[in-house]
Amino acid sequence: MSDVSIRMSRLFDHRSGRCFDVAVDHGFFGEQAFLAGIEDLGAAVRALAEAGPDAIQLSPGQARLLQQLPDRRRPALVLRTDVANVYGTVLPDRLFSRMIPEPALAAVRLDAACVVVNLFDLPGRPEVREACIDNVLVARADCERYGIPLMVEPLVMKDATAGGYTSDGRTDRVVALVRQAVELGADIIKADPTDDVADYHQVVQAAGHAPVLVRGGGRVSDAELLGRTAAVLDQGAAGIVYGRNVIQHADPVRLTRALMAMLHEGASVEQAQRLVEAR
Repeated sequence: MSDVSIRMSRLFDHRSGRCFDVAVDHGFFGEQAFLAGIEDLGAAVRALAEAGPDAIQLSPGQARLLQQLPDRRRPALVLRTDVANVYGTVLPDRLFSRMIPEPALAAVRLDAACVVVNLFDLPGRPEVREACIDNVLVARADCERYGIPLMVEPLVMKDATAGGYTSDGRTDRVVALVRQAVELGADIIKADPTDDVADYHQVVQAAGHAPVLVRGGGRVSDAELLGRTAAVLDQGAAGIVYGRNVIQHADPVRLTRALMAMLHEGASVEQAQRLVEAR
């Protein structure tokens, strides 16, 4: 078993082959709106760890909140290694995407199971995509040096409006960027759902050997979230990466456990909904 496979096995459940990664790395991007639900990040991480997802996604400056927990069965760490300024409702004149130095070495020091880096496709901003490609290539080389899995997050965006960039779920664009991420060396893909979820098998096919985890995006209702989760799993996705839909939920612990039941125990949407609502 390779070093990469060893660390991958810490992310993906040995029974189902799936992974639920809860993303709480939002503060890294410097947007006040992203902090809702994680104002006290230490408390949020402790509660999520108790709920038992497969992984929790954190930045280098906050990773120790997870890794210092005394329970050796705590979730695996997914380390966010890049920071960008493309998420604001009001965009700055100059956009950037920067990666931390030696990302895989940082992962080794923090005992992370993998690192994650963005691959943005922003209309009219090819320089941001070029910076992301540079980041992925550097991360790929560093990950090979230390045996760390590389998760790439291909994000296709629509033209920016008064509210900033939003995700573009057109299947052809998502598939093309996912395929580029794999060609650049991704071990794991974190991608948006397609507008027509019935198309998602095309994303999975484009990713080939790399398991696809589906990004949650903005806040939606429980019914939409659970239904979409079931749909992408049926289409071959290997798991989910949900952030705001968990941390801004009225009961993040119950929702986490319900989603874990869907991924690893085959719970239906209706069964998961009952787990969320149970008192």
